[in-house]
Amino acid sequence: MLALVIITGLLAFASSKPCDTEGSNSELLLTLNRNLVRSLESPEGLPNPSVHLALRLSHHHNQAKETDHLNKLKNELHNDIQTSLSNGQAVTGTMALYSLALKSSCYDLNTISFTANDKSETLLTHLKRQMEQEKEHIAFSHRPLTNYYQYSLGVLALCVSGIRVNNHVSHKLIKAAENEQFIHGETESIDTNAMAGMALQCVKNSGSYAHNSEELDLTLNKIKQKLLASRRSDGHIGNEFSTGLAVQALLAMGSEVGDCSVSIEAMRTAARSNTYHNPMAISQTLPALQRKTYLSVKTLDCLNEDDTLVLEPVNPAVVLPSETKVKVLVEVVTASGAAAAHSVDVPKGSSLLEALELLERKNVGFTFQKESSLWGPFLSAVNGEQARQSDRRYWHLSSDGTALTEGVGDFKINATQKITIKNTSY
Repeated sequence: MLALVIITGLLAFASSKPCDTEGSNSELLLTLNRNLVRSLESPEGLPNPSVHLALRLSHHHNQAKETDHLNKLKNELHNDIQTSLSNGQAVTGTMALYSLALKSSCYDLNTISFTANDKSETLLTHLKRQMEQEKEHIAFSHRPLTNYYQYSLGVLALCVSGIRVNNHVSHKLIKAAENEQFIHGETESIDTNAMAGMALQCVKNSGSYAHNSEELDLTLNKIKQKLLASRRSDGHIGNEFSTGLAVQALLAMGSEVGDCSVSIEAMRTAARSNTYHNPMAISQTLPALQRKTYLSVKTLDCLNEDDTLVLEPVNPAVVLPSETKVKVLVEVVTASGAAAAHSVDVPKGSSLLEALELLERKNVGFTFQKESSLWGPFLSAVNGEQARQSDRRYWHLSSDGTALTEGVGDFKINATQKITIKNTSY
């Protein structure tokens, strides 16, 4: 009862505050913005379209850096998507983010093309075809070719780019929301609900959905209420890393200021404690803190933009390994349920990835492989067993029974703990 009173009081306080993300917090926003620009200098992985999107939605710009990154997207990321298309791989999510990134720079999407089956067609034509394939896959297997997060991104990217989304494509997303199919593993996916909310709101705003407008409205309200019901007592929606997209969705769906103030303050608090050090996390959080959403891309005109964001020279910090060692117990659970246990002592403050690398070097029968993603490295194989997206499986990570909200490269080992790596279906 006391907790309810406290939460109610917090909500009442939030509703009396404006959903103002600037003023005294302007320096925090500039710091996040600078950190995002600095991330462009990292030589690791492909250029990130989500980072570009966030930079373009920001109030402050470094035009030279953004132009350079746009060129990298048009070369390196473009070539990677082309390779995937040539190999017959589904690239709905990456292609959608690429479209949004280009659109955010006011780039003419009709000048971007890909080749498949010896036929060259525009980016948006390929994205429409990807969405048709996703829709058909849902029809006979009751799930998308990729997942509903990528499916939602595809709907959003087409809609924001002024392309009329096939009613049947939108209807599949509405039905998935109605039937609560936005699941990752065994839990509700806040990220997917948020992305679906923004996609369907864009469809509603466009006036192109002629199937059943009342059904669309009911679905949008259901998603909105689900996001609000997932807000923790500290203001985060789901967890610290899903709050940015969730707030974007609430703002896009026209929430009152009281629906976002507590969550925005929670993100500010997390940002001040350096929770958002991963560029992908910043890219989803910064727009929400500036009251922008991915729907805002539709109205960008790229005229008379700021160009005052200057990066001060920084001396790279030298982090010496801690002399304090902590024990990490690593349990690997295969798809069949068989378990194997290992242990390794690592310097306090090591990342989980560093701990696994130390364990592998001990030659105790533990091996792993990793792949890159926009969020950083993720485990693809452990002890010779694959967990493929094509098989609807992934390696679920937990620490002392609690699911990790960060990836292997970001999660830090600061105390003795048991890490469980489990081959899980979704």
